[in-house]
Amino acid sequence: AVPQRGFTLVASGDVLPHDSVIRQANADANGAGYDFRPMLSAVRPVVSGADVAICHMETVYGADGGPYTGYPSFKSPPEIARALRDTGYDSCSTASNHTLDDGSRGVRRTLDALDKAGVRHAGSARSAAEARRPAVLTAGGAKVAQLAYTYGTNDIPFPDGQPWAVGLIDQEKIIDDARAARKAGADVVVVSMHWGTEWEPAPDARQLSLAKALTAATTNGRPDIDLILGTHAHVPQAYEKVNGTWVIYGMGDQIAGSMINYADQQDPRGDQGSIGRFTFAPPAAKGGRWTVKKAEFIPEWMDTGAGRVVNLPAALDRSPERGDYREAQSAISEAVLSRGAAADGLTMGH
Repeated sequence: AVPQRGFTLVASGDVLPHDSVIRQANADANGAGYDFRPMLSAVRPVVSGADVAICHMETVYGADGGPYTGYPSFKSPPEIARALRDTGYDSCSTASNHTLDDGSRGVRRTLDALDKAGVRHAGSARSAAEARRPAVLTAGGAKVAQLAYTYGTNDIPFPDGQPWAVGLIDQEKIIDDARAARKAGADVVVVSMHWGTEWEPAPDARQLSLAKALTAATTNGRPDIDLILGTHAHVPQAYEKVNGTWVIYGMGDQIAGSMINYADQQDPRGDQGSIGRFTFAPPAAKGGRWTVKKAEFIPEWMDTGAGRVVNLPAALDRSPERGDYREAQSAISEAVLSRGAAADGLTMGH
């Protein structure tokens, strides 16, 4: 038998291309299309260095050549998919409140583009059969299944006859889906959740309740879910070990324009985020749980002036005099550690 090896998994927050982000990508392509790779270049070593890398594609893609739109109803350039792949992402959650911004056409264009780029996806679907299948990845001898769900669709109705177009958060369904993934051979089950209250750094009551219920679900004494990855709040939220399972309530935004909060004020927190990195070790005995032996977070910041995502610890190593970097890293760290994750071994990585 081939010995099982451990693996590292990284995950990051919302990719949310506002109009300014789209213009930057066009400028980076010298006006000939859209190139999002320079925007993500600083985090490429972290992402590509992992065995499994998961992103969150919040928006749907427009047709080749456009038109493309930002907030409030997004249609993003499909070139993003190639940039995500070139950065090192293996799979994206595609369930969000913007998944139905362009109906079934937007869903299909988005998943077609991700398929073409070689990026797997979970959370939205072009057919009922696809909706039942998680994204399946392999790493270090483990089969990793990703499931994804959203709290809603901004009251946009589902396309006629397509109740499966996007996965909605339903506690029992999520547990059933996780058990089905395990039965199909998944060693590690990861659940991406688009949830929470926008602009609130503290997880809300529903996040806390769902986290407890989902991490408590077991089959034959083994947890059904091994990791929960949260998005949507637009601000960094806490990491926490719940019932022995790591939960990221919210990773914040990875790519976004200048963000305006509910007080109609520009809010720098909307361009702050974190990358979670988890090192999994194989079970001691066959059929046992793959365990997280190391948990890390890496603060990142979208510098909207430069149009670049900044790996803050690495940037501060090079430019320790940058007060804006230091301030952003401090704010992100405070949010990430606000529920005592340091006591469970969470550390800052590079």
